Amino acid sequence: MTGLDVYLQKLRIKAALPWIPTGGHVLDVGCADGALFRVGASRIASGVGIDLLDSHEWTEGKYERRTGSFPAALHCGEQFNAVVMLAVVEHLSDSELLRWAEAVPEALLPGGRLIITTPSPVVDHILEMGIRLRLLDGMEAHQHHGFDPRDVPKHFSQPRMKLEQQRRFELGLNHLFVFSVLPHKL
Repeated sequence: MTGLDVYLQKLRIKAALPWIPTGGHVLDVGCADGALFRVGASRIASGVGIDLLDSHEWTEGKYERRTGSFPAALHCGEQFNAVVMLAVVEHLSDSELLRWAEAVPEALLPGGRLIITTPSPVVDHILEMGIRLRLLDGMEAHQHHGFDPRDVPKHFSQPRMKLEQQRRFELGLNHLFVFSVLPHKL
């Protein structure tokens, strides 16, 4: 990752951190090298990071890293105060989004939150130029497939998930979505 990639990653983390309960147990889907846990160490008591790719750089200690996919990499019955997906959902197909949306409520403790950031479609053009100029690595930018952030509530709002917050940040180039899990009705 270039310096600009790291800076943009920190802006996403900064947008997400206030929504993570202090002292929480956090699942970071698409964790890469564990930057969320390093930056949020004073707020996040423990956590699990899941990523499809291996990483040789990882924050040791109270955070566990698993190579695999969500939700398959979770242990049976494992639950968290927050599930975080920073710059991840735009890489998923509609069928994967549906599967993830169904799995999230089961992975959250009562009162838990799902925190998502995703770029605006215009970012794809900026990424393309930044990659050409070697300012950005653009990690899997080709996988965005025209994802529209306005679809996030459609995919993740459901009987057990309520949209709590939706806003733009980084001059409108990124979107933050925060959902809270509702109690399971018997």
